[in-house]
Amino acid sequence: MLKELAKHIDEHFSFLKSKKLLIAISGGVDSVVLTHLLHQLNFDISLAHCNFQLRGKESDKDEEFVKNLGKKLGINTYVTRFDTNEYADSNKLSTQLAARELRYNWFDKLSKEYSFEHLLTAHHADDNLETFLINLTRGTGLEGLTGIPPINGNIVRPLLVFSREEILNYAKQNNIEWREDESNSETKYLRNKIRHQVTPILKELNASVLKNFNKTIDHLKESQQIIDDKIEDITYEIISKEGDLLKINIEKLLKLSNPKAYLYQLLKPYEFREWNDVHNLIYAQSGKQILTKNYTLLKDRDFLLLLRTSEKSSIKEEVYTIREENKEITVPIRLLLKRVQEKTDTNQKSIYVDNELLSYPLKLRRWNSGDFFYPTGMLGKKKISKYFKDEKISIINKNKIWFLCSSKNEIIWIIGKRQDRRFLPTEKTTKLLQISI
Repeated sequence: MLKELAKHIDEHFSFLKSKKLLIAISGGVDSVVLTHLLHQLNFDISLAHCNFQLRGKESDKDEEFVKNLGKKLGINTYVTRFDTNEYADSNKLSTQLAARELRYNWFDKLSKEYSFEHLLTAHHADDNLETFLINLTRGTGLEGLTGIPPINGNIVRPLLVFSREEILNYAKQNNIEWREDESNSETKYLRNKIRHQVTPILKELNASVLKNFNKTIDHLKESQQIIDDKIEDITYEIISKEGDLLKINIEKLLKLSNPKAYLYQLLKPYEFREWNDVHNLIYAQSGKQILTKNYTLLKDRDFLLLLRTSEKSSIKEEVYTIREENKEITVPIRLLLKRVQEKTDTNQKSIYVDNELLSYPLKLRRWNSGDFFYPTGMLGKKKISKYFKDEKISIINKNKIWFLCSSKNEIIWIIGKRQDRRFLPTEKTTKLLQISI
C-alpha cells in the first residue's frame, strides 16, 4: 500500500510535497495508517486530535494514544477538548453536526496560527460509498452523487481510492496499533446502519462493488462538469450584477428548456433547499421572498434578486436632522447647502428651493409606506410606491434611496431623483437655497 499511495500522490497530489501538512487524527485505524504512511514517505506532517468528551474515559484514552503516537514518531501533535454536548444544545445542533463544526473551526485556527497549507483527512472508498448511499436515500441532485471530493479547498483526502479492508490489512501486516471506537459498531446512526447492514450485502452480491463504484463516480463527475460548463454559459446570458446584487432575468430563464433545473444549478451555492418554493417565486407577486441564513431571494417584477441577508438587514431606519445653520452634512450622505443669488447648475445632483418655505430642522430618512409627494412637472400628488413602480426602481434599490423632508415630514426631494414642486422658488423668492449631493 505504501508504493500505491506514493504513486497516487505523484499522479494526483504532487503539490503536497514539501508543504506543511496537518493530519486530522482520531486514533482510529484509518487516520493512524495515513499517519504512518506519510511519515514513511517523509512528508512534513503534524497531528491534530479532538477530544469531544462523548465517551468518558475512552475519549481520554484516545487522546493519550495520539499523544504517544506523536512522541513515538517524532511528530508535532496538537490536542484540544470540547464540551460537545453543551455546544450542541446551545447551538441547537445534533451531536454529529456540533462535533463537525467544532473540529473544522479548530483545524482552521491551527492552520492559520501555524501556517499549515493543507489539512489531510483519512476518508477512504467505503466512506465514499456510504456518503453516496446516504445522499441517495435523502434525495439529492447530481452533485450529491459524485461522492466525497478528494480536494475541497485546503482539505485533501489521499486515501479515497483505498478500501477499508486494504487499510486494515496494511495495519495488521505492519503491526500498527490503533484505537477502536465502539460507537462505530452501533446502528443508531444512518451511516453505521449503511456500513454494517447495507454495504456488506452489496459486497456479497458483487465483490468488485467498490471498484465499480469508483468508475461510476468518475462518470458522474464528468457529467457534472458538462453541466457546470453549460451553467457558466447560461449565467452570462440571464444574470446581471449590480454591485453585490445578482439579478436573474425571469423572461430569459423561462425560455430555457427546464427553468426549474437551471434555477437549481444557478442557486445551489446559496444555501437554498426548498426548491419548489424557489421555483414558485418566479410566478409570485413582487415583494415575495425566500430567506436562508445568509441570503435573500426576492421577486421584483421581471427579476429574481439575490443579495446577502446581512446587506438587507443593514438598511437603517434612523432619521438624520439638518439645522438651518448647517452648510454641509456628511452622514448618512454628503449634502452641501448653500445660499445663492440665482440658479446655475441644473441636474439630478442639485436642487433649488425657497428657504422661507422650509420648516426646520429638515429630515433625512428612508421611504415609508403611504408616502406621497408633488412631483415637479406634474399636476396633483403621487404616491412614492407608484413613483417607484413607474420608474422601475427595484425593491432593493428603493430601500437605498434617501428622502429630504421638512420638519412636518413633507418630502422636499427624492435625493438624486425628483424634486417636490411645493418648495420651488418663484419670482417672489428672496432666500434661494441650493442643495447638492
